[in-house]
Amino acid sequence: MVATSCFAEQLTRHVPLSDAEKTALTKLEENPRKIKRGAMIQRANEPITELFVLREGRVMSFVILPDGSRQILRVYFPGDFIGSASTIYSRAPESLVALSDAVVCPFDKHALRRLLEEHPRVAALLFLLSNAERVSMTDRLASLGRTSAKARVAAFLLDMFHRLRVTDDNIKDSFELKLTQEEIGDSIGLTSVHVNRMIRQMEQEGLISRSNGRITLLDVKRLEDIGHYTNRHKDMDLDWLPAS
Repeated sequence: MVATSCFAEQLTRHVPLSDAEKTALTKLEENPRKIKRGAMIQRANEPITELFVLREGRVMSFVILPDGSRQILRVYFPGDFIGSASTIYSRAPESLVALSDAVVCPFDKHALRRLLEEHPRVAALLFLLSNAERVSMTDRLASLGRTSAKARVAAFLLDMFHRLRVTDDNIKDSFELKLTQEEIGDSIGLTSVHVNRMIRQMEQEGLISRSNGRITLLDVKRLEDIGHYTNRHKDMDLDWLPAS
């Protein structure tokens, strides 16, 4: 019986994996490490010693700007590979901190090299996911420069929703946000006050509702129009992937 791997489960949602591929991915998660909420996992500009798979909880990557403000780059969910940008640098290009109590599985680059040498289709999948992450970042960059505060909040909520649905079949129209309004603001270039105002406005317009930390999207189509949002987590072209 093949041991379970959170990362393998995520990749399997894109293409079926062989037992050998699942076993290889499981080896990346052999040394889970518990992390408390708010704990720093990696600091920008420090030497990189580890890459990570996130097994439980949430983690964010961020940089500190020259004026001292924080720009959150990405929120990671269970099953995500953290550190694709760090594979090409000797020093970390970004900081990582736990947004909640979390479990991360650290591994070194040599383990990644062996995985890619022995399982080229897994390498192709990592390439695919890295590019999907880049496109998502490009979309948000365009949003920061060219759209209204309401559009930014709408696009951010939609992206969280669709990313969570990739790995959780139980999510239909609502999800647990698990982010403060300050954290949302630091992701999309707004103050927490502005984020609060936009969310309340969306509630009043019947676009979303909130209850016990959950966000329900009441009108996804209108939110997509407002946020100029394209769901990048569906309709991926995987026909080019090598055979198992």
